[in-house]
Amino acid sequence: MPKVFLKTYGCQMNERDSEAVAAQLLSRGYALTESESDADVVLFNTCSVRDAAELKAVGKMKFMAADFRKQKRKVVLGFMGCMAQARGRGLLEEMPQVSLVVGTQKFHKMADYLDAVLAGHGTRVCDIAEEPGSQSMVREHLSVLPGGEARVSAFVSIMQGCNQRCTFCIVPQTRGMERSRTIEEIVMETRALVAQGVKEITLLGQIVTSFGRREIPEKDGKSAFVRLIEAVHGIEGLERVRFTAPHPKGFGEDLIEAYGRLPKLCPSAHIPIQSGSDRILKLMHRGYTAEHCLEIIGNLRRVQPALGLTTDIIVGFPGETEEDFERTLALVKAAEFDNAYLFKYSPRQGTPAADMPGQLSQEEKESRHTRMLDLVNEIAARRYEKLVGTKVQALVEGPSKRNSARLTGRTRCNKIVVFEGSDRLRGQLLDLRIDRAGAFTLYGDPARVNLE
Repeated sequence: MPKVFLKTYGCQMNERDSEAVAAQLLSRGYALTESESDADVVLFNTCSVRDAAELKAVGKMKFMAADFRKQKRKVVLGFMGCMAQARGRGLLEEMPQVSLVVGTQKFHKMADYLDAVLAGHGTRVCDIAEEPGSQSMVREHLSVLPGGEARVSAFVSIMQGCNQRCTFCIVPQTRGMERSRTIEEIVMETRALVAQGVKEITLLGQIVTSFGRREIPEKDGKSAFVRLIEAVHGIEGLERVRFTAPHPKGFGEDLIEAYGRLPKLCPSAHIPIQSGSDRILKLMHRGYTAEHCLEIIGNLRRVQPALGLTTDIIVGFPGETEEDFERTLALVKAAEFDNAYLFKYSPRQGTPAADMPGQLSQEEKESRHTRMLDLVNEIAARRYEKLVGTKVQALVEGPSKRNSARLTGRTRCNKIVVFEGSDRLRGQLLDLRIDRAGAFTLYGDPARVNLE
């Protein structure tokens, strides 16, 4: 029984793809291992959004290849995902020890290709071709998590690809154009997960709010995406629905209204503003203004005052002036996000932004990143502190990663809560009284709530 070490770099989309491949390999008779030291196969699911992620994955693979060679171990090495798609056969040429390069529309063929490599001495596979219908192939799930814990929440991939073509992003080249699954397929997959004990699902797409906009017509003023949310919302036994990653343009009136109408739709939203400067947003080809973002946030908070809100921000985009950056700081102050994912602009070969004039120095990017991080942390600390003394509901996920003697859960507005309790609470919706707040973490006490 060959043992496979599968490591994921990047976003939740990559995590979901890795899980589907892992489930596929297990069904084929492979075993998963949490260490490369006893692996017969090492697979990296790689991200291409930032140069740092690529360099890290390539460097790690080269180090492991050299180490295996010293040990005289024959280990099959492979890349899959966005970097594999972008670099293709170049990875085989750069690293002779690598035998597998599998692109983003070929995850469902990984077991077949691995069988072929293991069976044929010297066989090497590179498949980055497009495949019609691949959006419906990422559907397998692990029945339990890699550590053996019961699954409480799950990602459900609803589409592949992206048509947005932001000037900084390589995703349309690595994931292809938008292709959506049917609502019926997604509902069937979700029902099966609920039957296994899943209480919460997160609908996944590169721009999830674009789901079905070409294939599925609006009905009663509701977009295909809102119709999908309604469909999974009706599944008995499912407690919570989330989605990521959206685009600000996707927050129409029907979606905003759904937050106030559908109780299973969690009051949390991710609004990736990227910049607060309309000039930079236009250069990024984002299709909205800073004022529009604030309008969306205001409308969401009108229907859900306790909304949890996060964002993405890129600092140091080509041509960004101090005035542009100050506008982003102003937008962040006005929006009061609970957290933000901050990125220093990284040129990606083949994207328009890589050739734009006004490329900023690494020193300037670092400086602006630090200033933005300080502001985000200041706002978050204030917003988290406001929750001390309040009652929240958490879905218990299992032991805390930092302290296995405690449990961890997630609130409806997507905040982590750590508290005392036994593992029998896993999967339950538990009311907690918040005693204190840390850095992006809440600490609660279920006993105090039960005594009230």
